[in-house]
Amino acid sequence: MAHVELSLSEVFVPTAGTSTEQGSDNFGQWSSTVSHADEPCLLIDAETRVVAVSAAGCELLCLGAPEDVVGLPLLGGGLRLLDFTANPRELTEQELDKIPPLLALSSGRLARGLLRVQAASADAPDATVDAISTPVLTDGSVAGSLTFFSEV
Repeated sequence: MAHVELSLSEVFVPTAGTSTEQGSDNFGQWSSTVSHADEPCLLIDAETRVVAVSAAGCELLCLGAPEDVVGLPLLGGGLRLLDFTANPRELTEQELDKIPPLLALSSGRLARGLLRVQAASADAPDATVDAISTPVLTDGSVAGSLTFFSEV
């Protein structure tokens, strides 16, 4: 039989500061977490620029190295998404607005869906990934989105 121990600790209360300092610190903490994560994940800001991406996320999404993607727009940084038809084509702008990282930004709610990512080389098969996104809030408004990916 497994043994599980739980412990309770005091609630963490952030120190008082300006709302800008608290917001940037929150986003900075998520950025650091995503950058060092073993899981495929991605953090984008409200302008859809990549703030942080894990190495596993770059590999799964065929983006190259994390340092090459950070600061670029999510859809302008090499991410190529295809539809699920027999003859795949790139997603239209209307379809792109519905992908989980962008839908979490626009709706302020959790978003989940499948993505078909075009492989980096013609020899490799395209990847299908399950994406789960949550908005990241700063001062009560959506400042970005955090997405975790899993290969299907």
